[in-house]
Amino acid sequence: MSARMDRQRGVAVITALLLTTLAITIVASLFWQQQVQVRSIENQRLQLQKQWILRGALDWSSLILREDRVIDTRGGKQGIDHLGEPWAVPLAETRLDQYVDNPQAAGDIPDAALSGGIIDATSRYNLGNLVQNAQIKPEEVAAFSRLLGFLQLNPSLAQATAQVMQRAEAASRTSTAPGQAPATSSEQPLRMMQIDDLLAVPGFTPEAVEKLRDYVVFIPVDDASKPVKINVNTAPAEVLAARIATLALSEATSIVAKRQNAAFSDVQSFVTALGKGTSDVSSNALAVSTDYFLVNGNVRLNRAGMEMQALIYRGGQNARKPKVLWIRQR
Repeated sequence: MSARMDRQRGVAVITALLLTTLAITIVASLFWQQQVQVRSIENQRLQLQKQWILRGALDWSSLILREDRVIDTRGGKQGIDHLGEPWAVPLAETRLDQYVDNPQAAGDIPDAALSGGIIDATSRYNLGNLVQNAQIKPEEVAAFSRLLGFLQLNPSLAQATAQVMQRAEAASRTSTAPGQAPATSSEQPLRMMQIDDLLAVPGFTPEAVEKLRDYVVFIPVDDASKPVKINVNTAPAEVLAARIATLALSEATSIVAKRQNAAFSDVQSFVTALGKGTSDVSSNALAVSTDYFLVNGNVRLNRAGMEMQALIYRGGQNARKPKVLWIRQR
């Protein structure tokens, strides 16, 4: 009888231990889930704060660009854009923790900071010029080929890029034609919209794309018959030499050094500075002002960070507000 009672007591003890272990496991799981939910809510709050900070920076950039156009064209003057203007000054890392709800900030470490800058998008070669109205432009392919050569990349990639873009544009036009059955996503090549899309071109590598990143851009243009012009006041030497076939890279470097003292007031003064005949330079591909700008922003908030790039179209003199064409975040 005593042995039976001892067995029952042992079973009861084991059962109690199992129930206690189960209860502890359930409670620990509940605490873990609660911690995960709290961290998820914190991350969502940080994400929203970062997005609002970057959107505020974008609005601020739009205001700067709008005021720059107003000042440049005051009194009916022809506006010019150059690297000596306020919009071209980059924003160094600036602490924002006194403006942002960030109770965890402590000490001298800037837990909330914003940096960035504005870049003239037409200081870069617009890859959208390669194909217009579903037709490859040989002169644009030649310009891109020269740029690739200056950057020690394979010049034949220019023709390959144009062919991929032509196929994508032709497929897009065919799929939207009346009575034409829409092509599936696997059949229709995607149109290039950003620099990383160059990886779809056979021969391009991530390293090659990184080399090109600061020299090319994709600018969507409503009127495909008008290529985006290069701003001679902001373009680097490589882009200028690629745009002008008769201009050596060394000559372009010299021109870039000279314009630091005084920006070109018109295309004719730039052509005169080149010392070449007007027949050697196509002024239709050059300009001294721009309406397209790239806005870069980088925000850090506690343990997280976010980068943003946006393309802004400032419009003509009568434009009331610059238009954001696209925004990309990462």
